[in-house]
Amino acid sequence: MNPFSQINAVAFDLDGTLIDSVPDLAAATRATLEELNLPLCSDELVRSWVGNGAEMLMRRALSFALATEVSEEKLQNTMPRFMHFYKQNLQQHSVLYAGVESVLSQLKQAGYRMAIVTNKPYEFTIPLLKAFNIHGYFDIVLGGDSLTKMKPDPLPLQHILHEWQLESEQLLMVGDSKNDILAAKAAKVASVGLTYGYNYGEDIGLSGPDAVCEQFSEITALLNQCDKATEQ
Repeated sequence: MNPFSQINAVAFDLDGTLIDSVPDLAAATRATLEELNLPLCSDELVRSWVGNGAEMLMRRALSFALATEVSEEKLQNTMPRFMHFYKQNLQQHSVLYAGVESVLSQLKQAGYRMAIVTNKPYEFTIPLLKAFNIHGYFDIVLGGDSLTKMKPDPLPLQHILHEWQLESEQLLMVGDSKNDILAAKAAKVASVGLTYGYNYGEDIGLSGPDAVCEQFSEITALLNQCDKATEQ
């Protein structure tokens, strides 16, 4: 059976899926390390650290700069400074990936309900969506701190299933990281893995999504092969 045949709602990851936010995250990370008089990092290193939320990003950055595991106390003391610098850099260098706005518009017109499920803190998620004028496409926006657990835990997707009263086969998760695919599998929903985002240098196909897309625009074609979304 086609895993997309009953889809009428789509949950999207944000960083590495809709928006390339690494330049902003890297600038904030370097500013934090510089303030601590620690070695700086490249954009590419930050790209390999993104995907498990802000705390894990900073944990990886500090461990890199200190060349050892960082203590919980050090991490917690550093987080407010990172958040400060990220607020300063938010929307400064990020870019919307090609085809994103067009696809979101097409899906909206076709009747699909859409949500954001990201591990980025909620306070940064809304301004970023608004900066690119795509916030209106999403009826639910979940940040990494919106619920008690975040991806790869299935809770955010289970929350959407509950809120929209959907069966698991009606929801699709689209993301660039194994965290997205693992969350989808745990929630028993279909998933699409994107190859261009942030996945720790791993082939997204190794995580076993139901489909792999090299470009965001392929999502429309994938869903167009199936029945149109039901009217809500």
